[in-house]
Amino acid sequence: MTRVLVLNCGSSSLRYRLFDGSDVLAKGLIQRIGEEGGDAAGHREALQRLMDTVDLTELAAVGHRVVHGGDRFTASTVVNDEVAATIEELIPLAPLHNPAALTGIEVARKLLPDVPQVAVFDTAFHATIPPEGVRWAIDREVAQRWGIRRYGFHGTSHAYVSRETARVLGRPVEDTNVITLHLGNGSSATAVAGGRSVATSMGLSPLSGLVMGTRSGDIDPSVVFHLHRVAGMSLDEIEDSLTRRGGLLGLTGDNDMRTVLERRASGDPEAALAFDVCCRRLREYVGSYLAVLGRADAITFTAGVGENSPDIRAGALGGLEALGIAIDPERNARNERIISPDGSPVTVCVVPTEEELEIAREARQAIGSGH
Repeated sequence: MTRVLVLNCGSSSLRYRLFDGSDVLAKGLIQRIGEEGGDAAGHREALQRLMDTVDLTELAAVGHRVVHGGDRFTASTVVNDEVAATIEELIPLAPLHNPAALTGIEVARKLLPDVPQVAVFDTAFHATIPPEGVRWAIDREVAQRWGIRRYGFHGTSHAYVSRETARVLGRPVEDTNVITLHLGNGSSATAVAGGRSVATSMGLSPLSGLVMGTRSGDIDPSVVFHLHRVAGMSLDEIEDSLTRRGGLLGLTGDNDMRTVLERRASGDPEAALAFDVCCRRLREYVGSYLAVLGRADAITFTAGVGENSPDIRAGALGGLEALGIAIDPERNARNERIISPDGSPVTVCVVPTEEELEIAREARQAIGSGH
């Protein structure tokens, strides 16, 4: 059997895709779960609705997207009672995401008891980052006790896109170094050496790194202390400001890059500054990852903004010609798969991400390997 159902559970939503190999047999989104007038009263009813409308016979597995696996899960894992309990223990590391994923797993285990359930972790791809890339210079006992370290996210996207980039280049994955730029409402950069993540921009949570739709990305940690002590803001207020009212929204009042680009084109100075801030942050990460890798064969843009915004791609890599990085304006405008000039030392690619397909692939691998 090659059919895999992929579930991505949010606190009030259930997104699904049914694959047979790489073919999509069905897909959908059940929204406003548990809300008045919503599509379903709870996740059990939502999944039951899915089962009533989609043929789920002959399933090889159900693959569940789980945001945080901590340092306990370094690969996709078949769920049993112990695994489910461990995912619950990790909720403090991802309080907004892991509970919904766990609910989806528990409901699917009850409604599809004979089908292997596989947890596919956003963090797992980054388990190969060496110790010096995940440790921060804080009290080691505090770090060890509370799990304070870099974990990284968007792992399924970076895994898929880096492997697909090697295919585009016609090179073996094991001999290809890629900097992948997953740019959407949430954004992250990853350095991939021979198919293994060696550096990534997100850390303990998805807050750090690049400028995002509503998340600030990197800031000086003392900003938190200053806002608490001097501005009198509570920790909850500061967290809300950095995660829900920062990023593009904080800089411009709009969290959609398309709107920001439209405002910039019309001469809006706030939008122009936000664009420059985003692009400079991207260049800083590209430069640092070139240093980490020692050699990059490609830089690849993916996700909603990365796949569709020639302006962001040109702004992010502009001025890096001395490093062998250049963009062909016409290819870039057409969103071609390769947007660098012929013969460039570093190939610049645009590769659509397929996170659900990667989850299905990893679910099949997990049931085959017994993980």
